[in-house]
Amino acid sequence: MKKFFRSLLAKYMLIIVLALSIVQIAYLLIAILITGVADNIESSYTSDEMDYEQIEEDWHKDANRLKTEADISRIFDKWKDQYPDASMFWVDQSGTLRVATEERNDLPTEWTSSFTAKFIKDRYGENPFTVIAFVGEEDTDGFIVFEIKRDVFQKPIQIAFNQYGSWLLIGTLFLVIFFIFISFLFFRGIRKRLLQLQEAMEIRDVDELPIQIDVKKQDEIGQLEQTFNQMVHELRKSREREQEEEQLRRELIANLSHDLRTPLTKINAQTYKIAKQDVSDDAKQAIHALEASVEDIDKLIENLMSYTLLMASKYKLDIQEVDIVRFARERIATWYPVFEKEGFEINVELEPLHDSVWHVDPIWLGRVIDNLLQNVLRHANNGRYVELKTASTNSYDAIVVRDRGSGMKDSSNQKGAGIGLSIVDMMVKGMQLEWEIHSSNDGTTIQIKKNIQDKK
Repeated sequence: MKKFFRSLLAKYMLIIVLALSIVQIAYLLIAILITGVADNIESSYTSDEMDYEQIEEDWHKDANRLKTEADISRIFDKWKDQYPDASMFWVDQSGTLRVATEERNDLPTEWTSSFTAKFIKDRYGENPFTVIAFVGEEDTDGFIVFEIKRDVFQKPIQIAFNQYGSWLLIGTLFLVIFFIFISFLFFRGIRKRLLQLQEAMEIRDVDELPIQIDVKKQDEIGQLEQTFNQMVHELRKSREREQEEEQLRRELIANLSHDLRTPLTKINAQTYKIAKQDVSDDAKQAIHALEASVEDIDKLIENLMSYTLLMASKYKLDIQEVDIVRFARERIATWYPVFEKEGFEINVELEPLHDSVWHVDPIWLGRVIDNLLQNVLRHANNGRYVELKTASTNSYDAIVVRDRGSGMKDSSNQKGAGIGLSIVDMMVKGMQLEWEIHSSNDGTTIQIKKNIQDKK
């Protein structure tokens, strides 16, 4: 139950209950006010005198008893005493206005039949309340008219309501606006807290993880904030475990590399000694195969170490201005003896580019080209062809390495191919370059590209 009273639902229900209660109390106070005002209003007429039908009946009775002009004046005086706000007049049988309790500019001295009909039509059911009665029993002496405003017959409560009804409307409107304002503040507070939570999710600490936020309330949003803080805590713990595992993995790889290279060095030394001996041709072939295997293992270990250092961002990047055409020519020159020994056809077409000066790390770029050429030597040697050339388009300059092997699909299962290309990928992207691989059964083409718009 305590949890419910802390919730946003309970708070909003409280706002609604308070609003309804205030409205009820306000209406009660207004009713008391109007009733009190009505009690203080003095009416000139009793409840019996406020009966329209009774007034009309009494007026006709008095009209039937009239015989002379003096009788008419006397009746007018009597009714004037009873109804001070009333207006009365007599029009005789010839249509002349004879007796009137007050001067009326809207009444003609001589009444025509058409005006009389219009007058009766205009007064029927309208304000003022009008009663027209014929004079005398034979209805031959004209007619007398009684007029009084309907407002004077209103009850005190109705008069009070007419006076203060506008205040009631204003008060009701104020309460509605007040409720809307309170609801606006309530939901604005919710929105503000949600936006703060969203901003906290977007802010990153030095370790690239979200930061925790202060939990000030124990409602639904507060529970969401607690859950968010718990998630951040678990992410941080996970990151720490990942870093510890990464550190252990790097140490393991470094120790394994060291432990493997020690026996490889001894094997290489013993192989060299055996090769100096006078042995048979079969033994020489075996020694040659052993040396090649040792060299392959050494390259794999070197790639593994490089990959580990790159993953840990420990491989130093030193950007320099490099003449890429000259650099590529010098690099392929070191590989000429190796490819010639294996019977490869070598094609080099290093033409000037739009901008031959690239901003790269020469060690990294050399490692990239070496890895690609080594990949051709080891995994595309069935094609016996390697090509290194430059290429230029309107959007980029590129160094291209191409072979005529069986394609990356077949070579991907060869030992060391995956990690070598992973190193190429990380180094190329680290130097803000791009690369593409197009491979088929007729060979593989790899481009290392520098966008022209990126030239410095």
